[in-house]
Amino acid sequence: MRQELMSLPKGLAEDVSRNLVMVAKLIDEDPEQAYAYSRIALRLASRVAAVREAAGFAAYATQKYSEALAEFRAARRMTGSTELWPVMADCERGLGRPERALAMAGEPEVQKLDKAGQVEMRLVAAGARRDMGQLDAAIVTLQSPELASSAVHPWTARLRYAYADALLAAEREAEAREWFAKALEADKDGSTDASDRLAELDGVEFVEVEEIDDADANEQDEAAAETGEADRGGEGDEDVVVDAAADDTDVADEVAPESDDKR
Repeated sequence: MRQELMSLPKGLAEDVSRNLVMVAKLIDEDPEQAYAYSRIALRLASRVAAVREAAGFAAYATQKYSEALAEFRAARRMTGSTELWPVMADCERGLGRPERALAMAGEPEVQKLDKAGQVEMRLVAAGARRDMGQLDAAIVTLQSPELASSAVHPWTARLRYAYADALLAAEREAEAREWFAKALEADKDGSTDASDRLAELDGVEFVEVEEIDDADANEQDEAAAETGEADRGGEGDEDVVVDAAADDTDVADEVAPESDDKR
């Protein structure tokens, strides 16, 4: 990407770079904001492939699939790379055209993908099968040497999870539980919710503890304050009684000598 930006004037390259950095930073936590930054970069440098690709991913993250597909196609024309082929096929799914996604899964471009890209293409094809109501075909699509391998790769957890989810949809619960467990074993960075799905299958329920809101807390504080004042008030009354008793004693002491004198 840096090399591509070097073709731009220095000031422009810096502006584009800053926007692309914000796209990468926000695309997961705030995709709408990332999309806004991508549009700025696109307006500044639409002839840079990295900018078109970033704009495509930002549009994809906000489910603007038609726009994303157009940007990915533009980036592919500029670079000649097939790297974006799986996500382009997934855009077709997003547009309600799963049959096109399946057609792309059978194109020669798939053979040019690296292993990660081929696994991603398999996931997209299986998703397209499910979109078309072909659940058994989706399960078969996911069955592959990559799924059977005990080695763990960045895509392993997602592949196992997709297989488990398809099995569960087919009401093969015991097998689904086994593969959710295998997905959890491979999911080192928490990219799936395999642990939650596994707990659900095991009948584990999580109870959320509700926090007392500020209003309730204030009411409790006021009630406690009133109780404290009442307690202090009671203590004051006792003091008054004790003081009164002491005064009576003093009076008695003063009167007693007068009685002796009279006798």
